[in-house]
Amino acid sequence: MERRRWRSVLDFRARATVLGTLGVASFSGLLLVVPAGPSGAATTTSSSPVVPSTGKGAASSSSGAPRTPNRVCGKPALLDGPSSPPTGAVTVAPSVNLPNLVAADPPGTTFWLSPGTYEFGGGKYSQVIPKDGDRFIGAPGAVLNGEHVNYYAFTQHATNVTVEYLTVKNFGVRGGNNNQGVVNHDSGNGWIVEHDTIRDNAGAGVMLGSGDVVEFNCLTHNGQYGFSAYSPDGVSDVVVSNNEISYNDTFGYDTTSGDNCGCAGGGKFWATVGATVTGNYVHNNEDPGLWVDTDNAGFNISRNYIAHNSAEGLIYEISYNAQIVDNTFVDNAWGEGPGQGQGFPTTALYISESGSDPRVKSAYNTSFNVVGNDFVDNRGGVVLWENANRFCSDGSDHACTLVNPTTFTISSCGGHLGPSNTSQTPDYYDGCRWKTQNVNVSDNRFQLSARDVPDCTEANGCGFNGIFSEYGSSVPFQGTAVEDHITFNQNNHFSHNTYIGPWSFMVHEQRTVVTWKEWRAPPYNQDAGSTLRR
Repeated sequence: MERRRWRSVLDFRARATVLGTLGVASFSGLLLVVPAGPSGAATTTSSSPVVPSTGKGAASSSSGAPRTPNRVCGKPALLDGPSSPPTGAVTVAPSVNLPNLVAADPPGTTFWLSPGTYEFGGGKYSQVIPKDGDRFIGAPGAVLNGEHVNYYAFTQHATNVTVEYLTVKNFGVRGGNNNQGVVNHDSGNGWIVEHDTIRDNAGAGVMLGSGDVVEFNCLTHNGQYGFSAYSPDGVSDVVVSNNEISYNDTFGYDTTSGDNCGCAGGGKFWATVGATVTGNYVHNNEDPGLWVDTDNAGFNISRNYIAHNSAEGLIYEISYNAQIVDNTFVDNAWGEGPGQGQGFPTTALYISESGSDPRVKSAYNTSFNVVGNDFVDNRGGVVLWENANRFCSDGSDHACTLVNPTTFTISSCGGHLGPSNTSQTPDYYDGCRWKTQNVNVSDNRFQLSARDVPDCTEANGCGFNGIFSEYGSSVPFQGTAVEDHITFNQNNHFSHNTYIGPWSFMVHEQRTVVTWKEWRAPPYNQDAGSTLRR
């Protein structure tokens, strides 16, 4: 949850405490209640790469990045369900108490909700608790309305539940639903949430558990997130595709409220291994559009249209192994204006202590490809960053790396990191760090018209790409060690990109700005085969 605008220039550490066994999390001092469940560490292995969903795709440019977004909200062809009940379904009228009906029926029941508004009554904990295999199908005009009295719509741990063609709105209240979800509150496994409108709820609209599919939904105007992937046991093999994710964080967690928790935006992934994030239209969210934060791996993020988010379009942070290809980024990070970056440029794509690592078993573990993306009038392009003072046991994240979780733990890293341990066996110097490494930024198009972006000047941190760190103050990573590693020794390269506009480049150490000629020349040797037209 590292956000530069609230950190000092020399140390941008996030503050997070996750108490998974209690189902309670504290982020930067803000107490957030999350679904409780059995304790367990996030998995470090994954099956073969997740195959992208076959949905209706947007029109695309020759690079594969979409020229126009996939709109879902307000589209009856995508959101209206069947006007008559499927064979064998239980027909439900708005006058029926849905939670009581579901409690009385056997597992595997299909419920067809006829048109009308369904209210649960019964206070804040009145909710639908599905059984394994239950299916909820809405007719056109079927609406679940929590009236900001009921906290949750669908909860508990049933598996293989389907929720489709429903409007789910007005569940939860601020303070009661922080970091919790309204649909699939407890991150049940194997859920399919599709063709729904989930809006105006507190917390997150949808929670994701392992094997979940979230497709063709309108996730809009929710108080904290459109969706959040989190489980105390970790999450694996999820699909988030062809959704419209818009106008979320209406409570302004990281903007107007002053909470500054790093816990809001369009959608967030925690400790998720294996994810397909394709074909989504992610726009006009406060804070980042998409945020992949803390020990995630194996992400295919492709063919999304990410636009007009107030902060970064996409953050990939202290995580591993992804491909970010053929996405369109337009007008992101305009809310991060002069003075908020504290000398740290804000960009459409921010890769923080993340890269590919063969020791972490997931797809994309040899090269972290940022390829074929189209960047238009964002506040910046791509930054590769590694905090010199951020590592397992530094006290900031209460998490550790995935390279060998049985060896490198908060306790062992805290006990073995010292001033002269660079040749240790095990290698704690290497194994206790999240590293930005093996990142290939190539064949992207960066277009910037400074007059179209508010306060867009180099002095205001606008129009940057870069690879850099900071001067280290923590043992054993003092001085320029991490700056040297990320810049020269960790196989990070820009190449064969097209730049149009007044682009600047930050390299090696934060605030070090170089010209296009210096960026491409020794010792940096970046952007071979690339062109710049101002």
